Amino acid sequence: AKWGEVSTNGQVSGRRNIAINGAMKVAQRSASVAGLGAATGYFTLDRYRLDCSATAGRLTMAQVAVTDLSGFANAMKLTCTTADTSIAAGEILGIRQFFEGQDVQQLKKGTSDAEKFTVSFFVKGNANATYTCEISDTDNTRTIAQEFSVTSSWNRVVLTFDGDTTGVYDDDNARSMDFSIFLHAGSSFTGGTFSSNTYHATDNQRIGDNQTSFFDSTDRTFFFTGLQIEVGSQATPFEHRSYGEELALCHRYYQSREGKQGNWGSSVAYATTSAQQWLTFPEMRAAPTVTFTGTLRVEDGASTFNSGSSSFAGSSTSTQSISYWIGGFSGLTDNNAYYVYATPTTSQMKFDSEL
Repeated sequence: AKWGEVSTNGQVSGRRNIAINGAMKVAQRSASVAGLGAATGYFTLDRYRLDCSATAGRLTMAQVAVTDLSGFANAMKLTCTTADTSIAAGEILGIRQFFEGQDVQQLKKGTSDAEKFTVSFFVKGNANATYTCEISDTDNTRTIAQEFSVTSSWNRVVLTFDGDTTGVYDDDNARSMDFSIFLHAGSSFTGGTFSSNTYHATDNQRIGDNQTSFFDSTDRTFFFTGLQIEVGSQATPFEHRSYGEELALCHRYYQSREGKQGNWGSSVAYATTSAQQWLTFPEMRAAPTVTFTGTLRVEDGASTFNSGSSSFAGSSTSTQSISYWIGGFSGLTDNNAYYVYATPTTSQMKFDSEL
């Protein structure tokens, strides 16, 4: 079958889903983090950024097992742990995924042929609620949004957005399109008149008039999975990808190397006190920011040299590799090769190239 056609087994064929980790399979950073709400960042499930501003509300974000939704094994769960019912103007809480411009060219945005596109996902909560789904164009400062409903049972939300003939997406590896679910917002985002499925550039018209606050009670929960963003005015069956495919797509933006007493490769000493190592990794979106926690040591097969430093210095990164100096040794032999080990088991090197 051609792209988008129905194959002989009744399934829609071809790569359709623009979203990454839609089935919530990959959580490289952590499976669960509590006390969130004071800062924006990536905490649990890959490619989903939690955006928070000015709120006293707090929540737990977790990857959880699903047993009551056929075809899905994982979901994101948000649990309100501290309520915030006094909502200041600038407060916001959202779940977001950002996309490179070169990955959304099929939407034909900014042309007379601009395509309609459909966003679908499965949600449930502890009780009825209304939230807002927004798609924003960060290249041209334009947004479009629709409200959706949540009940205490799983429901597939299907929202078709009009194509936009104004403002093309840049064809590069920078952030161009945002998907957002807003769960809590102040008057800076709700104070204007909301117009569903309409492109605009006015902040106080971004959130629906019927918006529920996720932080209205510590009873509040929000479950989310099966995110699909596709060209066209109809939602097709969710495109299931293997764990390996999703992990590789996530590695473009974040990956890590764990200690676990394992061999991290080889290095070369250029002095008695330091050695240089080169590591390669799957290609990332851009040269990553690299952070290291723990301690490194080197061995030559006969002797072990423990580093007195818990960090590395002088690093140089590209989209596929890093070279760095390991210091704090004594007794190394200039120009000799050494195996590099991380110790203790909590040692970790993180590579971050998020949009």
